[in-house]
Amino acid sequence: MTTAEIDRADELSEWYAEDELDGGRVLDELRDVLTTYVVFMDSHTAAAVTLWIATTHALPAFEFAPRLVLTSPEKRCAKSRTLDVIAGTCHRPLVSVNATTAAVYRSLDGEHPPTLIIDEADTIFGSKRVAEQNEDLRALLNAGHQRGRPALRCVGPQQTPTEFPTFAMAALAGIGSMPETITDRAVNVTMRRRTRDEKVAQFRSRRDGPVLTRVRDRISSWAAANVAALGKAEPTMPVDDRAADTWEPLIAVADAAGGHWPETARAACLHLVKAADAAEEDRSLSVRLLADVRDIFAAKGGVGFLATADLVEALRGIEESPWRDFDMNARRLAKRLREYGVKSTRNATGSVRGYRLDDLGDAFRRYLAAEASEPSETHGEQQKPSDGSKSSDAPVVTDDKPCVVPVDASNRQTETIRQDETADHTTFLTHLTLDDETRPQSGTCPVCDLDGVPDDRLTHWDCE
Repeated sequence: MTTAEIDRADELSEWYAEDELDGGRVLDELRDVLTTYVVFMDSHTAAAVTLWIATTHALPAFEFAPRLVLTSPEKRCAKSRTLDVIAGTCHRPLVSVNATTAAVYRSLDGEHPPTLIIDEADTIFGSKRVAEQNEDLRALLNAGHQRGRPALRCVGPQQTPTEFPTFAMAALAGIGSMPETITDRAVNVTMRRRTRDEKVAQFRSRRDGPVLTRVRDRISSWAAANVAALGKAEPTMPVDDRAADTWEPLIAVADAAGGHWPETARAACLHLVKAADAAEEDRSLSVRLLADVRDIFAAKGGVGFLATADLVEALRGIEESPWRDFDMNARRLAKRLREYGVKSTRNATGSVRGYRLDDLGDAFRRYLAAEASEPSETHGEQQKPSDGSKSSDAPVVTDDKPCVVPVDASNRQTETIRQDETADHTTFLTHLTLDDETRPQSGTCPVCDLDGVPDDRLTHWDCE
């Protein structure tokens, strides 16, 4: 090597050493790598994922470990690809593929535990039966959001009560919604399928792994140099309550990095928290609508069919309900009920459109708590061991997981009804895809399934 080449190598080494301490440039590089392989919904989402990854490297400085939840309405929305990039750039990724909860518990040790990565989480929490089998994992994810929340288990032949740490960063991805107790502690990101015009680079771990490793090492070096300062940080938060607990580590990382990141992080925080709140409010309103519809049918003496106009009038007449303020009408009612796979139909004579109680029954059972006259079908089964023996408070010992310390059953929280499917996606044709056999007849809109479509149109204007 010539003298000039040696000088150039020394110059590059010094430049990289200085660059590693420039948090803003390191975060920019990580964001650029993410957007090379993934198309995000917007710049706020890309910034949030970038800051979350950086936070995994600085976790010893923080009191809270925010979860990252990636959801999408359908498959092929780049959730798994995003987890691939996260696994290549975060701190000590622990990818959970058919791992028992006991194995996960035993993996979360030390001051700086690994980062949990759980793909296809909808297969874990999507249905009532499966979710009941994974309550220990959900408890771990909930408790691990904050330091000092260990799980107590009996271990060994002497059944010695032993504490297992739960504190760790965790990223989950799945189709549909996740349990509210998890999303309430998470940075919630919605993914969508990219269009043909949105181009990304194909990710191959053998080829692209070294690129991610280099970025990971630079983030780790910067975080290690700033962990003491991050531990003392008290950033000004744009949100409060649990959202502030979740986002505080990310905002602290952004403030320490400098550049545009303090402003970028707070804008992303506000945007994603408001989006999550709006989604939660919308889900709550839809569930309330179902409950009010059920009550109206019950008040009518158990009739099997209600005209749309009568149902809308009854909804608007409920005291202290939001439906009058929302200007509830036939079209808005159809749009909300369509989320649950319920469509209007005509009565027996074909004179009016409305809703049948039988069509609503499935949605009532899936999304509403059982009334006093409707005991849960599984209640009795849940009180009996699977082998038919009498129930006992003695801890259960298995080969692959430590036993659970008995808890007073009177204090145990239960759920009578849980969503059986991860998401209810109603597929419908638009005026751009209708064929001759499926064109709306007699002015019926194929989107909202209501009449009143002009002769020169195939759908209502606001249903396009």
